[in-house]
Amino acid sequence: MRERSLAVAAVLLLAAVAQAHIEIASGPAQANATNEVVLSVGHGTDNADTSSVRVQIPTGVTSVRPMRSDFARPAIEVDGAGLTTAVSWQKKDEDLLATDFGFYKLTVRLKTPNAPFTTVYLPATQVVKHLDGGTATVAWVGTTAADTDAGVEPAPALRLVPAHKPGWNKLAVPVAVTDLAGYLGDAQIVWRDNAAYSSNPTTADQIAHTAGVTPLTALAAGDTIWVKY
Repeated sequence: MRERSLAVAAVLLLAAVAQAHIEIASGPAQANATNEVVLSVGHGTDNADTSSVRVQIPTGVTSVRPMRSDFARPAIEVDGAGLTTAVSWQKKDEDLLATDFGFYKLTVRLKTPNAPFTTVYLPATQVVKHLDGGTATVAWVGTTAADTDAGVEPAPALRLVPAHKPGWNKLAVPVAVTDLAGYLGDAQIVWRDNAAYSSNPTTADQIAHTAGVTPLTALAAGDTIWVKY
């Protein structure tokens, strides 16, 4: 019976962690541009309030300026060249909630690298704290399928899309792209020669039933596409 109780407790703890997710709430960011990136902290773990969040800033991401939030005042870490390597928010103990019912948004203004159709990962560490002082830590640092298979929690993933403007844009595709919904889901329609893609169900249905047009399911490096936003 004791072993069964321990197993149930472990499952419940894993479920709590799985629901916690620190993730990008602001959607894709334009490459080689200044963006406001919002991270959402949906849950703590162990029914404890989130006490602190530390986000690593990868190489290539520059001009980092975190915003103060009602969660906490931000702090930054820099390297020898003065580049920001991490941003953190530490809540005061007197501001801790009694249980895990808070939802938080943390905003960082930053310039992304010139790497459209790629993903930048912002590994994060989340600490939760009980009012009696007990703490637990979750590392959101997974960036590969192997990490997922090994049970590593996923890092916040920021997709980079080409810089664009409303209306039609002619864009070069530097790398192969299979996740059209992730990188072009906000576009009204995407054309490559006689193939088209849209995340809008009505437009996608029109594409499927238009003579001479084939559904676009992937892009190859070197493709040129026309995208309407």
